[in-house]
Amino acid sequence: MLLPIGDLPNPKSTPLVNYALMGVNIAVFILITLPLASAHPDINDPLLIEYLRTFGGSGPWSVQDVYRQVSAYDLTVFQYGYRPADPSLITIFSAMFLHGSGMHLAGNMLFLWIFGDNVEHRLGHVGYLVTYLTAGVAATLFFGLFVPGSQVPLIGASGAISGVLGCYFLWFPKNQVKVFIFLFPFVMTTVLISARWVLGFYLLIDNLLPFLATSQQGGGVAHGAHIGGFLGGAGIAYGMDRLPGFLRQKTHTREQGRAPAREVDPVARIVTALNTGEIAHAATCYSLLTRSQERNRLASGNLLTIGDFLLQSGEPEQALTLFRRLIAERPGDVSLDRAYLGAGKAMLHKVRCDTSAWHYFLAAVDLASTPELAAEARHYLQMIEQRRD
Repeated sequence: MLLPIGDLPNPKSTPLVNYALMGVNIAVFILITLPLASAHPDINDPLLIEYLRTFGGSGPWSVQDVYRQVSAYDLTVFQYGYRPADPSLITIFSAMFLHGSGMHLAGNMLFLWIFGDNVEHRLGHVGYLVTYLTAGVAATLFFGLFVPGSQVPLIGASGAISGVLGCYFLWFPKNQVKVFIFLFPFVMTTVLISARWVLGFYLLIDNLLPFLATSQQGGGVAHGAHIGGFLGGAGIAYGMDRLPGFLRQKTHTREQGRAPAREVDPVARIVTALNTGEIAHAATCYSLLTRSQERNRLASGNLLTIGDFLLQSGEPEQALTLFRRLIAERPGDVSLDRAYLGAGKAMLHKVRCDTSAWHYFLAAVDLASTPELAAEARHYLQMIEQRRD
């Protein structure tokens, strides 16, 4: 299982509209979906008769059959979900805020929480709301093109959220997405992957291939809506980048969540962040450095500060990569003792890596520039020995 759980870097502004959209979706689920899902429909409701004629065949239906197979929420979805065979302006929008289950809602809100803040920061609050709703409409209409006669309602925010992903794909391709990898019982870890690869996988593997391989019958996962939303969002982003210069410049002034702009020296940005105590921001900027020439411009002390911060923040994999690079790229550096010590600490977080950690701590003892560092390394060596016993 591969599951995105975060992204880097994040803007400093508060994504008010993103939070509001999440709040509305969650409120609808709690206040409407959950109560109605466990409630029986009104047996005299004309909507129930229409529902049974559409999905129930010729009948006859007993009251017990209705109560056993149909809930009041089924009628709500039938009325306010988008049915391509019976479209309406209201259902195009209302369908975006209805969800079929808690897992359906949780998955959508996770993606909105991860990717929405950067896009809102780029567009501004009003622009983000308009883009979200527009992408949702595009997703719904695109889905309807392939099943024009379907009476099965389309519900969920995933079409609109796919539009947000389309914007993110074009505007923040160099951002890093933290992905949780779980292959029971062998692998359970997190890695940072470029956003272009994560979202490209989402579009091609998760949606386009299933869409081409299966006929769209309006039920299950609406791959067509996801594709339509993604293309709609990407189209909006592409078009906005080609607006008249004064508008494009205005949007760029709000863009702090994007990967560092080319005209800004990323190394200088890291040093400034460290000097002002913004170590978290420095760490996110460091994660975007792709060339060893850039990393080598940073002082070893700065690198060690970032590495120690990553360890304390629960990011041992990133910290280990940093310490290993420092050891490999600066073999004669006076700070190698701290790098070996940090690498050993990071290794202790990995399963069955005590032997590797042991060698790192031994190197730290041999190179120790202070008695305190040597004592700390020996402490970890003793801890590993106790584990073996």
